Amino acid sequence: MTITFIGHGYVGLVSASVFADLGNTVWVIGHTKEKIENLKKGIIPIYEPGLEEIVRKNVKAKRIFFTLDYKDAIPESSVVFIAVGTPPKDNGEADLSAVFEVAKKIAPYLTGYTVVATKSTVPVGTNRKIKEIINQLKPQKAEFDIASVPEFLREGQAISDTFHPDRIVIGTESKQAENLLVELHKPIDGNYVLTNIETAEMIKYAANAFLATKISFANSIAYLSGLIGADGLKVLEAVGLDKRIGSYFLSPGAGFGGSCLPKDIKALLNIAKTKGYDFGLLKEVDKVNNQAMKEIVSKSKRLLKGSLDNKTIAVLGLSFKPNTDDMRDAPSIEIIGGLKKGGAKIKVYDPVAMENAKKILKGITFSKDCYQVVEDADLLIVLTEWNEFRQLDLKKIKKLMRKPNIVDGRNIYDPKETRKLGFVYLGVGR
Repeated sequence: MTITFIGHGYVGLVSASVFADLGNTVWVIGHTKEKIENLKKGIIPIYEPGLEEIVRKNVKAKRIFFTLDYKDAIPESSVVFIAVGTPPKDNGEADLSAVFEVAKKIAPYLTGYTVVATKSTVPVGTNRKIKEIINQLKPQKAEFDIASVPEFLREGQAISDTFHPDRIVIGTESKQAENLLVELHKPIDGNYVLTNIETAEMIKYAANAFLATKISFANSIAYLSGLIGADGLKVLEAVGLDKRIGSYFLSPGAGFGGSCLPKDIKALLNIAKTKGYDFGLLKEVDKVNNQAMKEIVSKSKRLLKGSLDNKTIAVLGLSFKPNTDDMRDAPSIEIIGGLKKGGAKIKVYDPVAMENAKKILKGITFSKDCYQVVEDADLLIVLTEWNEFRQLDLKKIKKLMRKPNIVDGRNIYDPKETRKLGFVYLGVGR
């Protein structure tokens, strides 16, 4: 089957590469000449384990093609996926300008029968608007249906999640479109959820809101456990062993970030507000997450005798999670901002996110490795649980630091072992 993806971010590029690897002819349309030329050479604009290899393999096999021109791809495609960004506006509403602009560009090149499917996370009603736009601009003889096919991939594990998803959600009002999309997804093993467009649009928001709720619940239990002398991690471990609940995402820490959870919470709150519903639970989820970041700054002040002024603080990890260079809404941004506001001097290190971080974080020192960053530091803060941080030589780190203080925002170190080495240690919920 010949298909097109518009957008070459995490969703578009990963999905396109996987469908090409399954034997389809796949076009990817972008809007930046430099990025498209690099993609033609197998040079990808994002860090995702395994992605560069699969792109280069399918470029060489002539199954995936990159272009700036809609007329190259759209006329021959049976399915056109919209996979562009929907960032939040100041009021939390999803910015759909890129989605609607893409719909306008698709319409003139439609021929025969095409399914236009949205992978971008969009509020209920967006696909209906896409249909209106295309109907106004398409050639008279062209026929099309719309569909909502949300993605559920996790950055850092996106290839595996696309090949082996928990579910494949297809929302459409057309049996012809549903059959075509089911046929396209046949080689992918996942449970099918076949439904109407509005339900499919809502599923993605509901899933991310629930995951965010689990994280904020974990942080709330961890905070309360610390106040009453309980081991928050043991509490949550026991809770997670309940099959009705599960342990995934039930981990306290420095808060959640990334391109999905914060954005989708704000968007869902905005959707609820427009319908007159006060989504109080989700407001608290957002509030608790913000408090989790502030708590890392508070713990830092506590270890440094109440003042951050003129103290040197080393930060390990900048990306919002390991195995990605994504800095969008990363907790490190808010936390480093709070530390700087208190007068601290900040040194940072991340295995892959440094270049993206330099575009956002100013007035700090970027170090070359895990050991340079801790030299003469009064405090070490762990903000991303990269595997390479777990096995560091803590004896060496202690010798390099001015004062052996650690705030472990991801609970990657054993408190007893760390304290035995002479560190003053604070985790989350411990």
